[in-house]
Amino acid sequence: MNLAAKPVAHVAAEPVLLSVEGLSKHYGARIGCADVSFDLYPGEVLGIVGESGSGKSTLLSCLAGHLRADSGRVVYAGRDTCVMAESERRRLARTDWAYVHQNPRDGLRMGVSAGGNVGERLMAVGARHYGNIRARATDWLTRVEIAADRIDDRPTAFSGGMQQRLQIARNLVTSPRLVFMDEPTGGLDVSVQARLLDLLRGLVRDLDLSVVIVTHDLAVVRLLADRLMVMKGGYVVEQGLTDQVLDDPQHAYTQLLVSSVLQV
Repeated sequence: MNLAAKPVAHVAAEPVLLSVEGLSKHYGARIGCADVSFDLYPGEVLGIVGESGSGKSTLLSCLAGHLRADSGRVVYAGRDTCVMAESERRRLARTDWAYVHQNPRDGLRMGVSAGGNVGERLMAVGARHYGNIRARATDWLTRVEIAADRIDDRPTAFSGGMQQRLQIARNLVTSPRLVFMDEPTGGLDVSVQARLLDLLRGLVRDLDLSVVIVTHDLAVVRLLADRLMVMKGGYVVEQGLTDQVLDDPQHAYTQLLVSSVLQV
């Protein structure tokens, strides 16, 4: 695996791309996430970690508009997405935003060819020339290490790691500014995880992407994330620069997470 240093987090002098203020979501008496606030800058990667049930996936779904928050604001490029019309939010999801699911089958059309999966995203933003669409799909398959001669194969013929790389190509082909990732390496074996993480880090750097990534794997956030938020019971219990949080955790829960990894 390429062990070059992570990109340095962008300085706060840059305009905020995503500003989250007091975001909360409840399921009856149960807390999904509560009073979450943070700013994300262009080109920055924010990792969100915690055990199952910590609220990290609920938070990501609220940020991406898949769930409607009970209170708070999600301001993207100066616009509050929580009060957007549904049609405008769907347009944003096709253009400026992308969402990489843990299970690639949730982010792909399994009955459509690999090239068709990538091409559909291009057509959603107005592309119509078949030759250009196929050429860009071929280019992106190559960029995610899928052979160009597999362009007409369906995702059902691919391994899990290849399906995940195809989902990444489908999402990034339209050059989004903000990408949400939900456990992108979950369910893959160690060697496939390493290859995928190396690919992701290169794409994040080359495309200057802003990313919010949810994972339970501290090794993933150490490799990819500039900053880190730790969640427990729906609340953010600690946040800061990734290396600082992992090397010198202050909250007892973060200390427990870090020590459990060290003991493995």
